[in-house]
Amino acid sequence: MTNNKTILAWIDEMKALVNPDQVVWIDGSEEQLEELRKEAVESGEMIKLNQEKLPGCYYHRTAPNDVARVEDRTLICSRKEEDAGPTNHWKEPQEAYKMLYDIARGSYKGRTMYVIPYSMGPVGSPLAKIGVELTDSIYVVLNMSIMTRVGQKVMDVLGDSNDWVRGLHCKCDVDPEKRWICQFPEDNTIISVNSAYGGNVLLGKKCFALRIASYQAKNEGWMAEHMLILGVENPKGEVKYVCAAFPSACGKTNLAMMIPPEGYRAKGYKVWTVGDDIAWMRKGPDGRLYAINPENGFFGVAPGTNMKSNPNALISTQKGAIFTNVARNLDDNTVWWESLDKNPPVNAEEWKGAKVNGPEYIAAGNKLAHPNSRFTAPTANCPCLSSEFENPQGVPVSAIVFGGRRPDTVPLVYQSRSWNNGVFIGSITGSETTAAAAGAVGVVRRDPMAMLPFCGYNMGDYFKHWIEMGEMLGDKAPKIFNVNWFRVDEDGHFIWPGFGDNLRVLEWILKRCDNEVDAVETAIGYVPKPEDINLEGLKDFDEEKLASILKVDNAKWAKEAVGVEEFYKKFGDKLPQELRDELNGLEERTKA
Repeated sequence: MTNNKTILAWIDEMKALVNPDQVVWIDGSEEQLEELRKEAVESGEMIKLNQEKLPGCYYHRTAPNDVARVEDRTLICSRKEEDAGPTNHWKEPQEAYKMLYDIARGSYKGRTMYVIPYSMGPVGSPLAKIGVELTDSIYVVLNMSIMTRVGQKVMDVLGDSNDWVRGLHCKCDVDPEKRWICQFPEDNTIISVNSAYGGNVLLGKKCFALRIASYQAKNEGWMAEHMLILGVENPKGEVKYVCAAFPSACGKTNLAMMIPPEGYRAKGYKVWTVGDDIAWMRKGPDGRLYAINPENGFFGVAPGTNMKSNPNALISTQKGAIFTNVARNLDDNTVWWESLDKNPPVNAEEWKGAKVNGPEYIAAGNKLAHPNSRFTAPTANCPCLSSEFENPQGVPVSAIVFGGRRPDTVPLVYQSRSWNNGVFIGSITGSETTAAAAGAVGVVRRDPMAMLPFCGYNMGDYFKHWIEMGEMLGDKAPKIFNVNWFRVDEDGHFIWPGFGDNLRVLEWILKRCDNEVDAVETAIGYVPKPEDINLEGLKDFDEEKLASILKVDNAKWAKEAVGVEEFYKKFGDKLPQELRDELNGLEERTKA
């Protein structure tokens, strides 16, 4: 498939290490993928689902000890420890290679090595990058062929170049004590051993598209971010694009695939999905920032996805998808998960494979689907997929939005005072811990730009890179905002209706980008006038309620600044002076 000397030499080296029985190159053809599906069904690695109800869909279960990303086993192996920074786990590269090679040695004996050439981003796009993943798992091959663009055309574009990311995945014995997911940013290399779960083994996703790519982006003058990309089309047919970064469990996929409220739909508003998880952004020829979604599929959390919360996501899973660790309805060989509907199957198989009575099993306090069970679905299935999804130049970004889960303090929406102030807002993003999260309730867990588990280098340098991007973009830079859909009343109920009604807030954001609407200056930035957010058609929600969640309480923000001061200490002298100045400004403006 290729004469690229760097690829062939690396594959020979890895073959000598892991000792496969045979090597199969993945060419991306449907015939080859169909053969692999058959083989996986015969071996029990996959189960073919009801092909009338779920055409082309398959089921897979992982080992019960291998169901999520493992942050304490995820290492950044930069040559200097300070380059990994205080928010990452670090190991010296030569030590790490030795440890990993000792674990991987001979692990493909009796197995096949699959070689997956893949492109992150439209093949040939100036914003795209190429990787090669070696794996001993058909499950990985089939997922990568949904999540990325795979095959011969990728090799044709790469030619003889050495600008590609090496990825070695070895299932080994799926031993949690020897499970490591290691990124070597300076070597463009990822090695994952002893896992067979999505985020640890689909190396194009978080490992490449965020950890390695964030380091490449810093060196090459672009941005790799944990952000959705959506387009809002107004009744005149104009589309404006927004990128948004939220920590997990804040509704990123729901926002990316949002259905406008009825009144907006009647006027002709539409929302288009470009991506739901990752954005690669680069300065375009006209000086604006342009974004692509480097992925080609959705790797979504199944529980909670239903026809009310996110119909577009659910529809995306109904053909050509792979379901992992959900429950099965044995009566019709379909899938089920918590909150899909109110009718758990009576004749059920729970996610670990035991046959149970669904309603009784749930009544006894069990989960039929694992809380982190997943669907892998092709983007092409998404009913609201943007026509610009395959545009190699990307889409121009009008606004960047940060947000977290905060029951009070943070208003529904506010605009930063400047680009650097926006970087400050992104750097202090976080969610308040709830009873569901480990640790003390009511503590703000900071997750800067939602990149805490995914930044491939020192986060202080990452903040500096954001500031430098602002300097590069100048007055063409997107405007920066923060949203908080999660303000609660004294009874703990959410005040803002959320879901499709979030478009009302996006509408204000886009009007601000075009200087079409005024705002109120506060200590933290610019807040809407209540009358400037359209509440038409909302039941039990008025301007008074809206005003209550737009209010900025300086005393609470003075307390917030104390928490930020504490958080910033961990970055030491790597914290850019610009962010220190922003914090000082906030402290000054919130003084009693």
